[in-house]
Amino acid sequence: MLIEFSVANFLSVRDKQTFSLCRGRGDELIESNTFKAKAANEFELLRSAAIYGPNASGKSNFVYALHIMQVIVRQSAAGLKRGDDLPVMPFRLSQSTLHAPSEFEVSFIVDGVRYQYGFSATTERVHQEWLLAYPKGRPQHWFGREWNEQSNSYDWDLGNNLVGEKILWKKSTRDNALFLSTAVQLNSEQLQPVYDWFDKTLRMSGIDGLPVELTATRCEGKQKAQILNFLQMADLSISDIIVEKRPFDIETLPKEMPAAVKEAFAEDFKDKQFVEIKTVHESADGETVLFGFKDESNGTQKIFAYAGPLIHVLNNGCVMFIDELHNSLHPKLVWMLVNLFHSNEYNSKNAQLVFTTHETSILNQEVFRRDQIWFCEKGGGQDTNVYPLTDFSPRKGRENLELAYLSGRYGALPYLRPHEHLT
Repeated sequence: MLIEFSVANFLSVRDKQTFSLCRGRGDELIESNTFKAKAANEFELLRSAAIYGPNASGKSNFVYALHIMQVIVRQSAAGLKRGDDLPVMPFRLSQSTLHAPSEFEVSFIVDGVRYQYGFSATTERVHQEWLLAYPKGRPQHWFGREWNEQSNSYDWDLGNNLVGEKILWKKSTRDNALFLSTAVQLNSEQLQPVYDWFDKTLRMSGIDGLPVELTATRCEGKQKAQILNFLQMADLSISDIIVEKRPFDIETLPKEMPAAVKEAFAEDFKDKQFVEIKTVHESADGETVLFGFKDESNGTQKIFAYAGPLIHVLNNGCVMFIDELHNSLHPKLVWMLVNLFHSNEYNSKNAQLVFTTHETSILNQEVFRRDQIWFCEKGGGQDTNVYPLTDFSPRKGRENLELAYLSGRYGALPYLRPHEHLT
């Protein structure tokens, strides 16, 4: 369960920006859109949030920052070698930030324990890393490290509450690797839940696309009925899905392709299977008709791609971030997807959805509480600012949120120049 995420000095984000899924004041939609997290100190959290803003405001960069944090946690220990660059990119429009580290921090709850984990890094090395845990409600400092420029080494603080082979983990942690990732790779059971939150609970979509194979794979198992139900809820008129797997066939390559290139392809793909998806529709006279997946509309393909991951997220209580949820989707489909997370029936595990969008019509359909709406805009220094609707104290039930947003009351709108600038 996500509580809060902060980032500073990354891409278009210069100053520290914090996004929160903590419930604010107000009792509207409290039974459907909020839940109480089981931890030593009780947290009332939100099941979803939407982030609005103009193109080039930094919405995608903000989501991408969490993705990069996830990538570094997953890959820095095992996927990088000594001397490899970390995938961080500072804010480049200020000399004060150009060579400073990027900083990431996230607070979340796993198995009734709240954790607060973060690090700062340049491409060359991790500069700081810290972890606080709250197993009994009060903070326990489990570990910390900070790069010391004078001694050209790290100052370490390994707390008494952290158990295990701490000296081994410390010695094994490279400059460009996280202590968290290294310790887990070396069998730290205590830190495993923190790592697993990034590896298994956090799900990102819209960063590198969402391959349809994720849903196709689940069509072969027990989730197929759920996927078909999901597609029918979206009014896609698909009565069945047929998934066929076949090995790579060198004969499918173009005849004009050089033999050496064909052989290279054959070697690379010899152990891989290719998935072919077909959708089944019923004609007006009751006959079944097969369609190739590429014959379906962009919207249908996108809904299908979402089906498997969304069902997995709902079934397992995961946290999902989606960039540009509205692309190729009718507003009613956006409404349907969001309301799955607000449903006590479909979201009994309290999964959370955070998405960026330009779809404003759902602002006035009693879909969101006021604390579930966020905005993103560029400041005077071309830096991204993220802020909640609650900063403006909108009147409950008496303010047309869509109209107020589009009229500029909350900012986060594009500045459109007059037509004469085109001449």
